[in-house]
Amino acid sequence: MFRILESQAPAKQNADTTIITLSGRLQSATLLEDRRAAILGLRSFAKSHPASVASGALKSLISCLNKDVEDVDTTKIVLETLLMLFNPDDTSPEASDDIALWLADEFTQRQENITALLDLLDQHEFFSRLYSLQLISAVSSARPERTQECVYTAPLGVSRLVAVLEDKREAVRSEGLALLTALTPSSPELQKLVAFESAFDRIFGIIDAEGALTHGGVAVQDCLSLLANLLRLNASNQSYFRETGWVKKLAALLSQAIREEDSKDGVAEWARSQRDKNVWGLLAVIRLFLLQGSVGTQANQRSFWHSGVLEQVLEASFHPSIDMTIKAEALVTAADLIRGNGPLQETFAQFEVLSSRPEELSPQVNGNIKEAPPPRDNVISGLLDLALAPSSMQAFDVRLAACECLKAYFFGHAPIRLFFLRRAIEGHTRHEADNILSILMENPENGRGTDPYRFWVASVILFHLLFEDFEAKDLAMTVAEGDASAGEEVVTCVQSLAGNLVSSKQRGEDERVSLGYLMVLCGWLYEDHAAVNDFLGEGSSFQSIVQAIQMNNSQPLVSGVCAFLLGIIYEFSTKDSPVPRATLQQILTTQLSREQYVDKITKLREHPMVRDFEVLPQNLDSSHLGGLPEVFFDKTFVDFLKDNFSRVLRAIDRSPEIEVPVIANGVQKGISRELVDSLKAQVDDANQKIQKLEAELVTGERKLSQEQADHRKAKESSAVELNRIKSINEALQRNHEDDLQRITKDHQIIQMNQQKASEEAIRSLQAEMRALKEEHDATAARARTRNDEEVNELQSTIHSLEAQLEKGGRDHVQDLQTQHEEHSSKIAGLEARLKRAEERASDSEAGSYSMRKDLEAKEDARKQAQTELDDLFLVLGELEEKRAQDKERLRSYGATVSDDEGEEDNIGGDSEDIDGDESKKT
Repeated sequence: MFRILESQAPAKQNADTTIITLSGRLQSATLLEDRRAAILGLRSFAKSHPASVASGALKSLISCLNKDVEDVDTTKIVLETLLMLFNPDDTSPEASDDIALWLADEFTQRQENITALLDLLDQHEFFSRLYSLQLISAVSSARPERTQECVYTAPLGVSRLVAVLEDKREAVRSEGLALLTALTPSSPELQKLVAFESAFDRIFGIIDAEGALTHGGVAVQDCLSLLANLLRLNASNQSYFRETGWVKKLAALLSQAIREEDSKDGVAEWARSQRDKNVWGLLAVIRLFLLQGSVGTQANQRSFWHSGVLEQVLEASFHPSIDMTIKAEALVTAADLIRGNGPLQETFAQFEVLSSRPEELSPQVNGNIKEAPPPRDNVISGLLDLALAPSSMQAFDVRLAACECLKAYFFGHAPIRLFFLRRAIEGHTRHEADNILSILMENPENGRGTDPYRFWVASVILFHLLFEDFEAKDLAMTVAEGDASAGEEVVTCVQSLAGNLVSSKQRGEDERVSLGYLMVLCGWLYEDHAAVNDFLGEGSSFQSIVQAIQMNNSQPLVSGVCAFLLGIIYEFSTKDSPVPRATLQQILTTQLSREQYVDKITKLREHPMVRDFEVLPQNLDSSHLGGLPEVFFDKTFVDFLKDNFSRVLRAIDRSPEIEVPVIANGVQKGISRELVDSLKAQVDDANQKIQKLEAELVTGERKLSQEQADHRKAKESSAVELNRIKSINEALQRNHEDDLQRITKDHQIIQMNQQKASEEAIRSLQAEMRALKEEHDATAARARTRNDEEVNELQSTIHSLEAQLEKGGRDHVQDLQTQHEEHSSKIAGLEARLKRAEERASDSEAGSYSMRKDLEAKEDARKQAQTELDDLFLVLGELEEKRAQDKERLRSYGATVSDDEGEEDNIGGDSEDIDGDESKKT
């Protein structure tokens, strides 16, 4: 029985066969219920067999988004199935990252697929909105660039996405925030389009609705991430943000967070972590406006200044209850707000902030403690306290940020640097404790404590005060210790720093202390002959540094920077230095050796702390467990070292006789003494050449006098000869005038005869023309008369025939036909006579045309006679031109020729005779 049932049971189907069947059913189904049933079946296999479902039914599923969009339930299960395909089970044998790429390609290769998903955002139904956003996010994760293009080009695509931010349902709104954040990090055009869809207004609306920075959760953090994407490296959006007044909103959010921190209840401990993330995100957004060198940075700085952002940032920086990480970020933001902007840097020092010094006890009134406002201090003093005062290692980032803020305060502003340095010098004179000069020039025997970064930070600040500022270097050269009048040894600032450097090496102090001194000395001595000479005034310091390099192999950074410093000292030393250049080179090549010098500097350049400085973290995160942070150099010093690495490396190979020229304040300093001697030798040679040239000049003047005398004699003889030639020329000229008068008379007679003949010919031609014209007019009149008579006769005949025709019409039909034939024959005869008359008229016109041709021929004859007359005038002009040429030739021989003579004539023969006589005389 069971065997019979088994034989009648249908064959078992596996998953692949079922998927194929369901895919075919979905593709061919015409009823909505059939398609929905097929989709439900495919959904059950989507997570376990994603490749099979996608290969058989993906296109059909996507087409259902357009075909069945009105049915909410069908749309929901289609979206769920597609999402399952993007997120299959990890245990599925078909699970692969390539499936997501394949699905994303299918969506993005056709614009209408992404448009269909965006169209679902117009529906208010929860799942349609949520799943469509999640599906677009999945596609964007696999193909971000193509998805951005499809969203950008879709009609109202960006508008629909931004409108999701106003959805009151948190899940939909959060998914919209996440999708916009994923779409906008790298597409400037998409960023602009999102910003101009009132995105800023909606973002800040969400932040306010979520409880601002203090009480807001992850949604506020996502809003700040989206805001950062819209503003990063996008000058257009930054300008739009600034001009629409949202900068004041940033200040208000910071101010609100600080007020809530100062409130009586404060901020709950559980909310502090998210609050700090939100504040950090807002500070990061502000820093996006302040990129150094950007076109709109100056305008952004001014806008933040006027909106009170800087004031709120400083309040957060010095607030005692705010986390150290937020304080450090706030100080770095304050540095960016003033860096490179002169007016803001000058006004920055006027701010007051909460004092970081220990608070004094509040006074008592009638046994009660009177609440006093918290003490405030000048912002520069507060920053110096944070940077230089001893502090715990947890405050390391705040210390570095305070140092960064001080560097920004005098960055690119020489007057502020000099003012700051003068105040430091005055403080050192008064023996202030937290003073950069007092810290660095402190006697090591007094004890330095266990805080190496106190000296390192002071060194960085002094390095930036002196770097590439010759006026500041000259001012620092005036700092000295010891009273010479009291018999004490005077030690300059450079010598004191060099001595403390050597002492730190000998005492085995932390290498950060030595590196701090080395950074200051390298920046100070570079391109400063006076500072180098001051350093070499204490000759033992140079020897001590050489010995430290030889003995210290455990600190490659210190050894390398020491070698770099020795190269700078040799490069910018002079022949007049306390230790001459030749001696310095001898010490470097013998005691240290060239190979060791090059090796130390090369290893310094290749050290990871220098080579990879830009990518290594320069904060507390770089510290090892229980150790100091791995921060050894300042960024500006690392750039300085990399830029001058090749020059300092080759310095040891430069000859001691050559001094390096340095341009300080527009004045070039330093030149080779041997070059001066060679120039003097060149001057002596030039003087000898001048004396030789003067002797040659005297000889030349004598020769010139002799040649002038010979020239005068030759000139006198030439004058005598010229007078003789003039007399001969006058005689020739008189004969020439007689011939010229005779030729002129003959020419006038010929001209008169030709003129009379021409006039007679013109008169005869005119008479003939008149006669021909009269004859032509008479002939034409006769022809017209005959023609008129014939026309009149024909017309009278036609009239008579017409009268007879009318009379004959009343007769018999045969008579009419007879008369018609006769009439036709007569008309034909009249037409022939009319034609002959027209021919005679045309003959008369032809005769008239021949008369006109005769007249034209006679006119041509007259013109030819006139042309011959013009030719005669041309011959006469040529005779006159030749006569003028003969006059010029006579003048060239010195003869006097008058300008009031008669008409010119051909005197070529006479001229040739004159030339012949002249050649014989010569």
